[in-house]
Amino acid sequence: VWWLALLPHSSKVWVQIHHQASLSGVCMFSLCLQNVFGCDLATLCSHEKTTVPSFVQKCIHAVERRGLDIDGLYRVSGNLAVIQKLRFKADHGKINQRWEDVHVITGALKLFFRELPEPLFPYSHFNKFISMRDLIESLPDPNHDTMRLLFGHLHRFAAPFTSVLFIEYGQDNRMTVQNVAIVFGPTLLRPEMESGNIAMYMVFQNQIVEFILNEYNYLFQ
Repeated sequence: VWWLALLPHSSKVWVQIHHQASLSGVCMFSLCLQNVFGCDLATLCSHEKTTVPSFVQKCIHAVERRGLDIDGLYRVSGNLAVIQKLRFKADHGKINQRWEDVHVITGALKLFFRELPEPLFPYSHFNKFISMRDLIESLPDPNHDTMRLLFGHLHRFAAPFTSVLFIEYGQDNRMTVQNVAIVFGPTLLRPEMESGNIAMYMVFQNQIVEFILNEYNYLFQ
């Protein structure tokens, strides 16, 4: 702009830096609204005018429609290149009903939760999961409703058997509730600043997910 030439050199530098920083902030916000992956959950839900991201809903619907009896569901990794293609389609609003291999869908769903800037279990609640039901009810709507849908999906194929919960389709997919907890624990629940014994955190994360799966009806009734 014309008035920039009248300023001292130091002022010009400040104005340019400030202008670039402002543009950077706008670009980051715009990018978040354009991308499904890596966007803050509340921001994404607000943009979509929902409390559960449409990508999560579509993935769960696709898995339940065609994948509950597949071996290693959520444990077996899908083709990474194809997962990235599905991610690209989601980020550019090109998702349709022609779904990929089910392991690609579950891999993309896990990747979505893994790339949330703040995990589904918010940082502020990490050390508070003692009074579990009250705590879950206190979560923001996007976290609570997305959690209810996801755990309802995972719980739907769980049935009590002695001291262990087995997937209803366990003879086919060989997935126990413990296996599901191991897969999703570190993805859904992590401290904002990792310190101390990482192995202890992993046990804690897995136990919480396993508990929610076991007590789903009580926690979300």
